[in-house]
Amino acid sequence: MVSIEKLVRERILILDGAMGTMIQRYNLTEEDFRGERFAGIPGQMKGNNDLLCLTRPDVIQDIHRKYLMAGADIIETNTFSSTSVSMADYHVQEYVREMNLAAVRLAREVADEFSTPDKPRFVAGSIGPTNKTCSMSPDVNNPAMRALTYDELADAYREQMEALLEGGVDALLIETIFDTLNAKAAIFAAEKAMEATGIQVPVMLSVTVSDTGGRTLSGQTLEAFLASVQHANIFSVGLNCSFGARQLKPFLEQLAARAPYYISAYPNAGLPNSLGQYDQTPADMAHEVKEYIQEGLINIIGGCCGTTDAYIAEYPALIAGAAPHVPAPKPESLWLSGLELLEVTPEKNFINVGERCNVAGSRKFLRLVNEKKYDEALSIARQQVEDGAQIIDVNMDDGLLDAQAEMTTFLNLIASEPEIARVPVMIDSSKWDVIVAGLKCLQGKSIVNSISLKEGEEKFLEHARTIRQYGAATVVMAFDEKGQADTYERKIEVCARAYQLLVEKVGFNPHDIIFDPNVLAVATGMDEHNNYAVDFIRATGWIRKNLPGAHVSGGVSNLSFSFRGNNYIREAMHAVFLYHAIREGMDMGIVNPATAVLYTDIPADILERIEDVVLNRRPDAAERLIETAEQLKAAAEQQKGNATDKQVAPLSWRNGTSVEERLKHALTKGIGDYLEEDLAEALKLYPKAVDIIEGPLMAGMNYVGELFGAGKMFLPQVVKTARTMKKAVAILQPVIEAEKQEGSASAGKVLLATVKGDVHDIGKNIVSVVMACNGYEIIDLGVMVPAETIVQRALEEKVDMIGLSGLITPSLEEMVHVAMELEKAGADIPLLIGGATTSRLHTALKIAPVYHAPVVHLKDASQNATVAARLMNPKAKEELKEKLSSEYQQLREKNAAQAPKTVPLEEAQKNKLNLF
Repeated sequence: MVSIEKLVRERILILDGAMGTMIQRYNLTEEDFRGERFAGIPGQMKGNNDLLCLTRPDVIQDIHRKYLMAGADIIETNTFSSTSVSMADYHVQEYVREMNLAAVRLAREVADEFSTPDKPRFVAGSIGPTNKTCSMSPDVNNPAMRALTYDELADAYREQMEALLEGGVDALLIETIFDTLNAKAAIFAAEKAMEATGIQVPVMLSVTVSDTGGRTLSGQTLEAFLASVQHANIFSVGLNCSFGARQLKPFLEQLAARAPYYISAYPNAGLPNSLGQYDQTPADMAHEVKEYIQEGLINIIGGCCGTTDAYIAEYPALIAGAAPHVPAPKPESLWLSGLELLEVTPEKNFINVGERCNVAGSRKFLRLVNEKKYDEALSIARQQVEDGAQIIDVNMDDGLLDAQAEMTTFLNLIASEPEIARVPVMIDSSKWDVIVAGLKCLQGKSIVNSISLKEGEEKFLEHARTIRQYGAATVVMAFDEKGQADTYERKIEVCARAYQLLVEKVGFNPHDIIFDPNVLAVATGMDEHNNYAVDFIRATGWIRKNLPGAHVSGGVSNLSFSFRGNNYIREAMHAVFLYHAIREGMDMGIVNPATAVLYTDIPADILERIEDVVLNRRPDAAERLIETAEQLKAAAEQQKGNATDKQVAPLSWRNGTSVEERLKHALTKGIGDYLEEDLAEALKLYPKAVDIIEGPLMAGMNYVGELFGAGKMFLPQVVKTARTMKKAVAILQPVIEAEKQEGSASAGKVLLATVKGDVHDIGKNIVSVVMACNGYEIIDLGVMVPAETIVQRALEEKVDMIGLSGLITPSLEEMVHVAMELEKAGADIPLLIGGATTSRLHTALKIAPVYHAPVVHLKDASQNATVAARLMNPKAKEELKEKLSSEYQQLREKNAAQAPKTVPLEEAQKNKLNLF
């Protein structure tokens, strides 16, 4: 049979459509999902589509068959959530291997049934992102926390993939990627699984963008994503979910222009309506997809949410005779990434690596880490980026620190700070376990600092292979078994040997190799040290000419170690050294980005004496520079005394602006450093502290909401904003408490929860703040809360109302489920519905009809207190209930046609071609 690798070069391939959409059409019951085998397992099983491979295999094969009849070349296994991580929610994680094997068998049987020599059919093993993220914390109060570790996720993926490979898939499709660190764990697992089984298949990746800015949910741009995964042996990369074909096209164009892989796309059937349903017809979607094909953007086309075999049936005619996309060439430069791409090209001249987040080089940073003052430690990183650092070096090597734990904590914290996380990280440690721990924290493409040949070739190659597997570039120190390379001859000897080993034996991308030929101290009083800077500069030129693709970096501060205490001389020496080294090809260096001394600003007499030292131009150069340093010492000390501890220049946004403007800026940027003074000023202008929260602070949050909705902010920024809001409220809380009347009772008790399947709690947390400030007692159950927990706690706590939050479309169905469970339990507690995907229409058509108590949709957090006050008043509550009942009924009558149509399973089985 023709391989998928050969066929994709000849024509555009057709992937199947959505599995979930098709399953919904069979009107399956809880009993269908459980069967007899899983009857005794607690909780709800309906919705666990993957389990149907064991309980209703006839349905799954029926769906596969429909897509193949519609013309699909590739069908996906029904294993999107078949990992122990996801299946733990249903208490069936022990059946994961069996589920995956069964899923492959079902797909394989039908694919083989339809395969012919002219039209072979392929099976792709579907691997979803799981319901957890490695890059973001589930707890807004603890941004360093993670719901699971990289290793736990990689192990779960490996278990799934080994079963898929053994079952006989033709490819592994890692899809709906919203967090690149999850995807990197999956890629790592795929490599391990193929090694363990001895079965090699193509690896396909598909990303989902979360906003109109084209970023993933974890904040990465598509170019940054490509940098993060470029170490892998990737067959195709593409986009799925999130948008319809028209909305997805700009991002597909961006991906196709840069990705050196085949391109796939399987968009949704347009955008969902207010009920979470998809209205776009197959013909309409085909019209939009046609542009992909005509413009040569794709190699593989399919469908995601809302699509059925009717949509896929439109594709064969569209692709007939069409030329497939030609992948972009591989990048001839070093790609690094944080949330954004950093492409190191000759045009960029020099990449500045911030040095201040290093416990060995900064006493202040060490003190802050020791004292667990991470907010202040992060402010050092943030300031470096603001000062121009394009990469942040992080080093936690100190005898009194748990370096591995501190590296993990700090990198996790950086991930929650978008202004810092947008740049790549250099993981700097002499301890291998610390480096590996750091690699497991970063979704971007980082740099390891460093490896060397000092322990011999075997260990060097082992470390290099591991770095490559985790998708990082590496600094290679000019050390070998003989020791540090200190002369020009030794430097080029060691670097040439390391380069050959990395490229020929490890398969390392030459552009991912960064040599550090050892910046060593000059002017030490020892004659053998005088030529160290010259040797480095000469070695730099040789490396760039003779080791194609390789880069050169160095720890610049080492050069001036002899002049510690005289910051001006040290910075001037660095400026001179960099001027000459960059001209020879040094394109990266660990320096203080806040340095104030430029080469062109150094007075001629001082410049001459520094260059005499750096370039070793005269034997008395060191003595002459020491003499100059002594003359400048008094001025340098005075300058040092005038510098603030923070070394932060006046901030323009704080000058000549109102307190409302400053608070808005602080919230938008997530800057909490000045909240104390700004809120103190605001307290003089507003009658009550709660007025500040409901006034300028809520105005700032609403502005953030507008930016997020317009795609001008992304999730990590919004999360950071939420923490800043929480900090502001904490500052005001004592004042709020003092303003309350002595002995006053609680205004009411409110239970808040983000529903099961959803990890987002930004809106919920803002509601919590607003309600608490209005005197309500808050019971916050957090995120991913099952319906049974919500009902149980609501009844136990005797709450006055329940607030449900959700940010993603599946949350809508779960809210209906919660309402139904409340009704079954005989509860009479009002429901407040909020979140990005919710709507008044969905509330009226889907939630309110299944629950007799008031169900109120709230557009934003500021409405909660007003509505809650009405619900706490018996007369006002009845009036609101009647008003809502009337309005909802009108909405239902007006939109009756929008109710989803379903076909009973028995009827579907009689007419297998017309299930749409």
